[in-house]
Amino acid sequence: MCELTNNQWKPRLAQVPKLLLGLLLSGCWVWLPAGAADEDVPGRFEIRSARATLKDGVYFLDGRAEYRLPGAAREALASGVPLTIALDIELILKRRFWPDSTEAELQQTYELRYHSVSQRYIVANVNSGDRLTFATLFSALNYLGRLSDLPLIDAGLLGSGNYEVRIKASLDTGDLPGPLRLITFWRSDWELESEWYRWPLQRD
Repeated sequence: MCELTNNQWKPRLAQVPKLLLGLLLSGCWVWLPAGAADEDVPGRFEIRSARATLKDGVYFLDGRAEYRLPGAAREALASGVPLTIALDIELILKRRFWPDSTEAELQQTYELRYHSVSQRYIVANVNSGDRLTFATLFSALNYLGRLSDLPLIDAGLLGSGNYEVRIKASLDTGDLPGPLRLITFWRSDWELESEWYRWPLQRD
């Protein structure tokens, strides 16, 4: 594992790819060529499986997700721009004669960045503060895709009705540096969001 100082964690505008800054300053950033950042690899976020298991009175979430970053996102990451991946989890009370009710909403957030000095990819759990380093982007994304023992809800807080759990993953572009955030507004390849994955909560 690699420990970093606070200064090393701050994104710098100079790290945004020169191509993107050049296009912005020239007033042509809207017309970024489709193949400028290795677009042959399309982006994709998908929840492949998920389940909730009751342990000692608490439901925990396990599952698998697939994360594929498009060329533009991988280029930005390699240039020092951190990427934020968010998992949104909702617990829904199913009703027969009334609209369904959202009983709980959770968000698990991760930051992915590349540290050029150590040449390692860093995954930080924003919720807990834990972080790990990986030698390759593939291994970092594979780790992010393994959902294990995420606390969902205390079973004692649930009523007697039927509940549904749903989860989706998305790339949060709100924390990107200003110039890059403007570009992503016009680039559909940055709009990475999975479909909701749903299943009924098994009551034990």
